Amino acid sequence: MIKKTSQEYAAEKDAPPCPSVKVNDRFLVKKGLVTCDQLMDALLKEGESNPGTQEKSTQAGELGMYELNFVNRKRYAVTAWFYDILDYPWERQYRKWRPELLKDVNGDALEAGVGTGRNLKHYPSGVNLTALDFSPAMLKKASKRCTEASCNVKFVLEDASQMASVPSNTYDWVVAFFLCCVLPHELQDRAIAEFARVLKPGGRFRLLEMKYSGDPKLRRRQDFFAPFVAKVYGAGFDRQTLMHVQNSAALEVTGTRYIKQDTYLLIEGVRKV
Repeated sequence: MIKKTSQEYAAEKDAPPCPSVKVNDRFLVKKGLVTCDQLMDALLKEGESNPGTQEKSTQAGELGMYELNFVNRKRYAVTAWFYDILDYPWERQYRKWRPELLKDVNGDALEAGVGTGRNLKHYPSGVNLTALDFSPAMLKKASKRCTEASCNVKFVLEDASQMASVPSNTYDWVVAFFLCCVLPHELQDRAIAEFARVLKPGGRFRLLEMKYSGDPKLRRRQDFFAPFVAKVYGAGFDRQTLMHVQNSAALEVTGTRYIKQDTYLLIEGVRKV
């Protein structure tokens, strides 16, 4: 397969070269097609031109639903710089799980909350992947790992609880690892509803979340780390992701299992036809 330069790709699309490509066009990022600096420039321009995307209010004097996540977005502008270092003790375990959890993903797939792109290299080559995150800083980190991916990847700057640019009935798969545990409680149902909306009928989803353990000793450790996890990641062990998915009229849970102890919960299912 012959790889095209950015100029050749732009000529085909009757568009200017890559630095001018807009994020809201959900441009395709291939190896060597767009550099991480060009991606970051486009992401920042998109954020500047649409400042209200993350800051919608509901009623005067009330913190708007998406402003709740906007607080996290500001948090990750800092956390992104140290994310991989801070996450290293846990990543030593996660990297053993990723290949097995992603090997059967196929077709058009959405990874909601792609973070720094740790999953990218594990998707099969036939996947057309949309890598979505609400943080420009995290997407910049992820873009640097794009060269490790064997599949097509396109990056989208958007809130998973409000995927306005993503059409309905688009994806064969939705994947999200440790996303819902970062979302505020108030946005859980909204994000699950968005997953259902963008999945094709019969499309599959796979969510990996962490939760409080029933083991007293492990629970004490989690309680010790909880303030750090909340401050740095905006995450909590108290999210009820499985309950929110089970409450969805559009989704069916086909299986759950713990990957490690009773803390790392894998939730799998389909969108009802």
